[in-house]
Amino acid sequence: MKVSEVGFGAWAIGGTSYGTVDRRDSLRALAMAEELGCNFVDTALVYGDSELVLGEFLQGRRNRWLIATKYSGQKLGIVPTVIEQLKRLRTDTIDFYQIHWCPRKRDRHLYDDLYRLKASGKVRFIGVSLYDGGDIDYVLDHTDLDGFQVAFSLLNPDPYLAKLDRVRDKKIGVIIRSCLNGGFLTGKYTRDSRFSDEHDQRHQLSRKDIVRTVEAAERFRFLEKEAASMLLAAARYPLSFPETSTVIVGTKTAEQAAINFGLIPGDVLQSQTLDRIQSLQEEWGLRSCRWKNPFGALKRIAHNWLR
Repeated sequence: MKVSEVGFGAWAIGGTSYGTVDRRDSLRALAMAEELGCNFVDTALVYGDSELVLGEFLQGRRNRWLIATKYSGQKLGIVPTVIEQLKRLRTDTIDFYQIHWCPRKRDRHLYDDLYRLKASGKVRFIGVSLYDGGDIDYVLDHTDLDGFQVAFSLLNPDPYLAKLDRVRDKKIGVIIRSCLNGGFLTGKYTRDSRFSDEHDQRHQLSRKDIVRTVEAAERFRFLEKEAASMLLAAARYPLSFPETSTVIVGTKTAEQAAINFGLIPGDVLQSQTLDRIQSLQEEWGLRSCRWKNPFGALKRIAHNWLR
């Protein structure tokens, strides 16, 4: 598949984890993304109404988009879940289907289900969405998957950065998520920011978490000189590594889509800039995992609950 280097992260348009959203705004956001060259969208059954909104939007334009969605441990099992998702998305096939975690031992049989789904034509390509450092090695050593999704940002460089050589050798597709680290790398939040909407997962962050994350993000303000804004720098960072296939950016409105898909594509960060970023990450303890990213922790909590 030939995917746009910036993809549409559709969790936000589901209305469950990033605040309430107007359906019309979601449709306008998708239309703007398409107009600006985006052809890849990532969603999941558990993202509220996200798949239903996409199913409405894709009528008459399905051939312009590549759809990625996920199995999140629904009791029906993976095959009946896919059939339900095909109905919600109003399509005959899913382009990239992922398990919402990396199955091991007792649930390893799920890989066989993925292989059968691919053989049946219900899905074209298969993969997993990863959360732990050892997951990348497991995927590369013990599966025959087409790709994986993993979090990677200025504030959360590992495990992806530590595994680049292995990923490059395997020639496997890579979807990067959370490059904006819950919006903290857009530069718009301060130490006094609050998230009052109970539907916004950042509502769970403590004041200490917010202050610590903002302080870490502020260390990268120098990137604005090269990329014009923190948001653009944060999105271009994962695209600066050729192993990255696409970066999905959460989008809720047409205004956000105009920024996310109109300005991000372009030059990657310069090599000397990447060297400075690495030095800061090591100095701040981001490469050695001495500081646990609170936003990443919330994602893991949600993942465990889904399973």
